Amino acid sequence: MAFSEEDKIVITFLRQNKHYGAKKFLKKFPNNGWTLGGLSNLIRKIDLTGTSKRRMGSGRPRTARKIENIEQVSDLVLSQEDRPQSHLTLREIAREIGIAKTSVHEIVKKDLGQKCFIKRSATELTEANKQARLERSRILLDRYPAHMVNFIWFTDEKLFTIATPKNSQNDRLYAAMGTLKKNIPADRLLRTRPTFSQSLMVSVGVSALGKTDIHFIEPGVKINGAYYRDSLLLEKLLPYIRNFSDYYTFQQDGAPAHRARETVELLTSETPDFIPPNLWPPNSPDSNPVDYKIWGIMQEKVYRRKIRNIEELRERIVNAWNEFDQLVIDAAIGQWRVRLEACVEANGGHFEHNL
Repeated sequence: MAFSEEDKIVITFLRQNKHYGAKKFLKKFPNNGWTLGGLSNLIRKIDLTGTSKRRMGSGRPRTARKIENIEQVSDLVLSQEDRPQSHLTLREIAREIGIAKTSVHEIVKKDLGQKCFIKRSATELTEANKQARLERSRILLDRYPAHMVNFIWFTDEKLFTIATPKNSQNDRLYAAMGTLKKNIPADRLLRTRPTFSQSLMVSVGVSALGKTDIHFIEPGVKINGAYYRDSLLLEKLLPYIRNFSDYYTFQQDGAPAHRARETVELLTSETPDFIPPNLWPPNSPDSNPVDYKIWGIMQEKVYRRKIRNIEELRERIVNAWNEFDQLVIDAAIGQWRVRLEACVEANGGHFEHNL
């Protein structure tokens, strides 16, 4: 802990003249916020040097942050104008120059004034995609002002597998210095996964009015237009949505089963209003609250612990959905128009990295 100058003067005097130990200091000064470890370290310094003051020139030398190292880090951490994607990671730079990774980080932050941003995965957009996203986002903003967004039911499907999705970036193994990789057991060094992991496909709908039940699609069933219309829409999603309100707007993405002519005709006749495929922005998971918020939270809840079998996967999904907070859904839907406006501002290009 940090001691004030007054604390250090008192402690130095009592240590040198009264031979107080750390425990006695705590007993005599119970309200000063001192700790046993902090006092022990300060007393040790007083006994060795005769003072609590810092010696001139003490502390870690600033050898790594030399001009030549700063120049090398600057060349390696930033992509060169004539060589895009030529930058190196901090670890690679540390290995290249021969200094510690922490020193590289200090140079990047303090000497170069650079800040690191994490890259995100995104779908590549063609010019046609961008133009369609721009035009349709504008139409949706005009057609659905803020007070009407609460009546939109956003729907989507997702595949959950028994195997937990992995981010391998920080999945590492530490072993004693000098250990050869070939001497580490394979079950410790390798992360295995089944060739075919059992899975469950689910479908949901959410709105500011509430959420549907989570509907499971029978294993092995191909979601074609007929199955989507007869099983998901007519038997499950639409009857449930009608329980909340006589008026609503139905949304779906541009999957082939959703774009089928018979599906469009069905939704035209069976719903008060729906967003047809020719109005939904293409390649736009960033515009569906279920995609950009709901599924991510569901995945975190479902995969908190390893899943043993398909029955446990089903139970986890049901429990996670039943416990899902409507406030989270409301917040996600509240971002819908914000995202459409961001898409327009980006001329139909990517915008999610700016949110």
